[in-house]
Amino acid sequence: MKTKLIITIDTEEDNWGAYHSGGHTVRNIAQVPRLQALFDRYGAKPTYLVNWPVIMDDNACKIFKAIHLSGRCEIGSHCHPWNTPPIEEEMSSYNSMMCNLPERLVKAKMANLAYRTRERLEVATTSFRAGRWALGRHVAESLIENGYTVDSSVSPAVDWRDDFGPDYSDANDKPYRFSPEAVLKVNGNGPLLEIPASVGFFQKHDAILRILRRTLTKPGMRRLHLIGVLEHLHLMNFRWLSPELSPADDMIALSRALIAKGSPILNLSFHSTTLAPGMSPYVKSEEDLEGFLHRIERMLEFAVQNDIEFTTLAGQAG
Repeated sequence: MKTKLIITIDTEEDNWGAYHSGGHTVRNIAQVPRLQALFDRYGAKPTYLVNWPVIMDDNACKIFKAIHLSGRCEIGSHCHPWNTPPIEEEMSSYNSMMCNLPERLVKAKMANLAYRTRERLEVATTSFRAGRWALGRHVAESLIENGYTVDSSVSPAVDWRDDFGPDYSDANDKPYRFSPEAVLKVNGNGPLLEIPASVGFFQKHDAILRILRRTLTKPGMRRLHLIGVLEHLHLMNFRWLSPELSPADDMIALSRALIAKGSPILNLSFHSTTLAPGMSPYVKSEEDLEGFLHRIERMLEFAVQNDIEFTTLAGQAG
């Protein structure tokens, strides 16, 4: 069976790290056609996970309608609770994690997002990623209630508790079915499919490396810089399959390692905000943007050269 590559893009406002209910701009979306042209050259079909400020912008809707109607992308959903109505919660880092909000509020936001996406983009989305990777029981319940079938909110081996989020230290790094009451537990009959972000190690023995990394990132151990030593010695190299966080060579090395470990799907992820220089921490200039796009192109070339099949999130839901 061919390995598959999914490209998931958190498609959102420009205002990086600002937990405000209004005043958002989406200037980065004007760069999407340039990005899409890159995908088109390689026959890749990205999944744009769009959030509230994007779907409420007329120009953004025109761009995504045109790409979607031509069959060149999938449109999914992405929820930032701080700008998705109803907005009743206090603006804070804690409340920016949707899994921390009350059930009623989570479900109201998710229902509004699904309804407005259908209305504005004329598509019933079935794929989803929670803002800040904040999957939880009530989020998963809302997915089922609103017709979603596949989620991509899990970042394996990553602990977000310092940011008030979930702990994915022991999360499965391969696609699995699950139920809302246990979002990290494999349930072969579960109503939802999880396709985690591709995050992992170059080396084998993942279980041991996860324990070691978790130990070395504890506050008392960080000052020893042992992770840097192990990294330099090529004993523990931990990477994201993301052009924001990893050089092209490292993304390719991670891809090869994941394929060797039996991963059927590679999930490349990044933010639309990075397409606009100065809007995210990852691209500050036009030169940086050229490098960012080149890293994406290197991954597309790698996929084509290695007979890896391009697909989308919803395309794997069955």
